[in-house]
Amino acid sequence: MTEKHKHAQHPEIINRLRRANGHLAKVIQMIEEEQPCLKVAQQLHAVSHALENAKRAFVQNHIEECLDESLFESRENRKKHLEEFQEITKYL
Repeated sequence: MTEKHKHAQHPEIINRLRRANGHLAKVIQMIEEEQPCLKVAQQLHAVSHALENAKRAFVQNHIEECLDESLFESRENRKKHLEEFQEITKYL
């Protein structure tokens, strides 16, 4: 079973993702309605940018909170956090 993680910034990140989801639904609608390609491309760019920002905020928040926690843990747990830190930085 995986360990649950909840950080203070998760509600804000969820809101960002919900907005991006709404924009993505709009892009799909635009394509279905055969709207101009330039407008669709602009909206796709905005969705992509919103997702990148949400991902960055999520990963940075995780790093900040989990590294802070690891300072007060055993050497073995700190090593586990360091390994996780190295793994999650791939997604930045």
